Amino acid sequence: MKNGVQRFGKFLSAMIMPNIGALIAFGFLAAFFNGSGWIPHEGFATIFSAILVYLIPILIASTGGKLIGGERGSVVAAIAVVGAVMSDPDTTMLMAAMIMGPLAGFCIKKFDDAMEGHMPAGFEMLINNFSVGILGMLLAMFGFLAVGPLMNVILGILSAGVRFLVEHSVLPLIAVFIEPAKVLFLNNALNHGIFTPIATAQAAETGRSIMYMLEANPGPGLGVLLAYMFFCKDQETKQSAPGAVIIHLLGGIHEIYFPYILMNPFVIVGPILGNVAAIFWFNLTGCGLVGPASPGSIIAYLMMAPGDKIVQIVIGVVIATVISFVVSSAIVRRAKGKSLEEAQEEMASRKAQAKGTAAPAAITSAEGVKKVVFACDAGMGSSAMGATKFRNRIKANRPDLTVINTSVDTIPQDCDIAVVQVTLVERARKCVPHAQIVTINNFLADPALDTLFEQLSAAGGQENNAPQPAGGAAEKPSANSGKEILVKDGIKLNLKPVSKEDAIRAAGELLTKLGYVDASYIDAMQEREKLLTTYMGLGVAIPHGTSQAKGTVKKTGIVVMQYPEGVAFGEDKAQLIFGIAGVGDEHLELLEKICGMLEDEETLEEFKKTNDIGWVMEKLK
Repeated sequence: MKNGVQRFGKFLSAMIMPNIGALIAFGFLAAFFNGSGWIPHEGFATIFSAILVYLIPILIASTGGKLIGGERGSVVAAIAVVGAVMSDPDTTMLMAAMIMGPLAGFCIKKFDDAMEGHMPAGFEMLINNFSVGILGMLLAMFGFLAVGPLMNVILGILSAGVRFLVEHSVLPLIAVFIEPAKVLFLNNALNHGIFTPIATAQAAETGRSIMYMLEANPGPGLGVLLAYMFFCKDQETKQSAPGAVIIHLLGGIHEIYFPYILMNPFVIVGPILGNVAAIFWFNLTGCGLVGPASPGSIIAYLMMAPGDKIVQIVIGVVIATVISFVVSSAIVRRAKGKSLEEAQEEMASRKAQAKGTAAPAAITSAEGVKKVVFACDAGMGSSAMGATKFRNRIKANRPDLTVINTSVDTIPQDCDIAVVQVTLVERARKCVPHAQIVTINNFLADPALDTLFEQLSAAGGQENNAPQPAGGAAEKPSANSGKEILVKDGIKLNLKPVSKEDAIRAAGELLTKLGYVDASYIDAMQEREKLLTTYMGLGVAIPHGTSQAKGTVKKTGIVVMQYPEGVAFGEDKAQLIFGIAGVGDEHLELLEKICGMLEDEETLEEFKKTNDIGWVMEKLK
């Protein structure tokens, strides 16, 4: 249940968060130029109304469509949501956008899946364009007739519920759910799924909304941190609190105080009561923000405050801080709780589960997983070998599972799990925010891959015997043989140990000499190594250029450099260095053979010390 709510919240967040800037622009325009703003201006006021009614729903729907159906899903979703918007232009259709976007992406994805392999030659562009137009038109009509009116009713019910809570002074009790949800990383489902749509609709009518204030108030968390700063008995924790105060209050990173609550869960009572009191005050004084305070810092909070309510809003933040501080202090002074380090580890685990990032359990759920994507910077070498090795390992247990490799910036939207190295996590998350992310140190021998293998194997999936692709983003088998890519002159054995930089340069120079690449590719190989190591584990490294250097590759080629005494790659040593230059997927067949060889321990050890070039060619041909 919890994982389901987290995934739901994560998906909502993936639609809303990329477009927060548009909501903030709306908030600024409203704060400055509406009738009760700082500088009322009738003409400029028309801008923020257009942003709210048309632009924001289209952006959200387009993002949702892209998450499911890629670029084509984005276009269909943008068309479709206009129908819902025009069903009642006086109502903000954010909730309708959250439905129409994924629905449009799903429809175009199903159409594309059905047409795969059945597209008449020469009619591809015609069918692609007409399918987007026709589906967009039909969904726009559906949005106009059904989704828009339905969302109008639902939004009316929710708004009436909020008004009831406000009028009967029970809205503050919602803090009982908000603060625990934040610590459990369930706040996205509440904030983006319910609060933001209601708040935006209210702001369109009244110029402000208290719903923007409920989750973003920095006061409750500030009180917790101050309690630890003054009264914690553990000196390490006490000394860490002042820095956390600055990060939380000025940076708006609320996650910074979650470990302090996890150290002693009873402390959650402090921020709950603090937020209850603040919401009561905001409700009593008619406060509200004109737009979302994102991130939830005091700076963003005040920037979204109407000019006539700044003092009251500051008082509300102070009330939340004081009450949270007093209650939390009493608990902190009496309890030992966990250490900060233990709490941070627990928080990291919770956050990993909520966002699908790395944790000792590689993924939060293996249910429904159909595609695993190994991604590196260029999608040329390390991810290809990692995908091949994992595919060979998992195929007996999960023949239905698709395992491919790509560049981290081109991970397909139907990816369920993305496997990346630590430094590429953020790029992967931006590309596929809905996917689960598994972080590793190397692609060949990493404990996280063992855990992932066990989880996916346990999930079964034997009912679907779909064939495995050979790898790569295009999912097509290689048409070239290893002999064309690897030649005897590209194999150098029994080399003396050198530095990592010199070894990479030697591989690049050999690729250049054999006509595989331009000389500038050598610098790109060095640059790639600076970004992220190409050491794969098991004494193997596969240096290659950056994704930007693909234009310098003349043809696909691989060179083999053997250093029996090893070349230092950080704390590890590589005895085998495979220099790679790839055009498309032509090198993947040879990489698959290399992976097969690596799985044979005796062959691998022989490879590291052999003087026989013929033996190497025989093993890799």
